[in-house]
Amino acid sequence: MALTLASDITGNGPPLLILHGLFGSATNWRSMARKLADRHAVHALDLRNHGASPWADTMTYTEMADDVRHYIEQHDLGAVTVMGHSMGGKTAMALALAFPDRVERLVVVDIAPRSYHDSLSSYAQAMRGIDLMAAASRGEVQRQLQALLPDASVAPFLVQNLVPRNDHFDWRINLAAISASMLDLTGFPAELQERVFDKPTAAIAGALSDYVPGGNTQSFRPMFPRIEIEVIDGAAHWVHADKPQAFFEAVQRALAR
Repeated sequence: MALTLASDITGNGPPLLILHGLFGSATNWRSMARKLADRHAVHALDLRNHGASPWADTMTYTEMADDVRHYIEQHDLGAVTVMGHSMGGKTAMALALAFPDRVERLVVVDIAPRSYHDSLSSYAQAMRGIDLMAAASRGEVQRQLQALLPDASVAPFLVQNLVPRNDHFDWRINLAAISASMLDLTGFPAELQERVFDKPTAAIAGALSDYVPGGNTQSFRPMFPRIEIEVIDGAAHWVHADKPQAFFEAVQRALAR
């Protein structure tokens, strides 16, 4: 059953949906959404188990694509442009393959439609391992995360999911469901790999990231025959945060093709 997703909406024009990555939310994309809002009605969505959207026990890409399909129909948006980063990029590709009539154009940020090694369960485990009832401040939680994570620099990003709840802090993401769904999240639905989305598709990759090494489009084909890729120098996996201006210009080029 499709969930009703929360969103931040800004701007006017043809609809552009933005889908965040794992452990993220619509708020991570607020500044980029404002830059794109001069030509688009930008809908930055919270995917299931993230942000202000409802929780569910499972989160396959077919389920998340159906949530986004439901959102498009709820808001009577017709055919939309969809941009997704990482987990959101896989969700966007699943949406385009499963419901091609709902997608006019696709922009995929630093992810490909294939399986990856699970490097993220340790992040969920670290977040679940902190005693939030005893934490006195956000800074204390961040310091504990930095000590537990394989990459301490990610801690400030994860702490954005910390919210006050009565007299203590809590996570606003469903860490139990995320942990249980990690095999699905690191993969891509086999049932969609025989389908084709024959509309404009752009991939934007970070030169320092190994998610789409060397800007190779082989894993996108034949599902996305009209794929074009641009690699952003000096950017890693969080391309939009590492090189925001170069990323914005790449998105503008992708939308203009």
